[in-house]
Amino acid sequence: MTWRMLIAAALAAVPVGAAARAPTPLVPIALVEEVKSATAGVEFMDYVGAGQVIKLGPGDKLVLSYLTSCQHETITGGTVVIGFQQSNVEGGAVARATVPCDGGHMQLSADEASKSAASAFRVQSADLHPTLFGRSPLVQLPKDLPRDVRTLVIERTDQKGERHTFTLDDMVVAAGYYDLALLNVSLAPGAVYEASIGGHKLVFGIAADAKDGRAPVVSRLLRFP
Repeated sequence: MTWRMLIAAALAAVPVGAAARAPTPLVPIALVEEVKSATAGVEFMDYVGAGQVIKLGPGDKLVLSYLTSCQHETITGGTVVIGFQQSNVEGGAVARATVPCDGGHMQLSADEASKSAASAFRVQSADLHPTLFGRSPLVQLPKDLPRDVRTLVIERTDQKGERHTFTLDDMVVAAGYYDLALLNVSLAPGAVYEASIGGHKLVFGIAADAKDGRAPVVSRLLRFP
């Protein structure tokens, strides 16, 4: 079962009255990559869902990355309604491009498909070994880290010799993400790595044609399950 099928099934299962009363999205559709606005009501690295409305003032800027369609949008001003594949923008301008990302090809495991959409929808699954299309991952940290866990390790597994160890400060842990691009750390194209922090581990690959530097977040987002 694909993510799109699961999302559609979940929305169909919501009672009509409940859907009309509850604007809160069931599942995350896109990620806020950048925002410069006092009225948007969203922040960097927030997830937004289908049907969510974001209001921008004149000249305000919002950059979104869609997790499954791999659409990368730069929106200036107007009212933004989050869709399944892309945003609907009224009274503003949008520049849109398709960027490399793993989400468009993601499949759900049988176990995930049997669960509710709200809990089963994830950017990546430990069983699926995500592929990143940027060589400098943006790591979204687990939310349940003990206070004494501050070491992130990324080690190459298909070839010995490459190992990166990062000591995280309280500010990074509170923010919930760690951007290797800010440290000018680039992983090897075509390689396989294991990331670990505390008791969490995640195997992932770097595409052979992965880009250097600060590629769109959706192209290089690494999220622990």
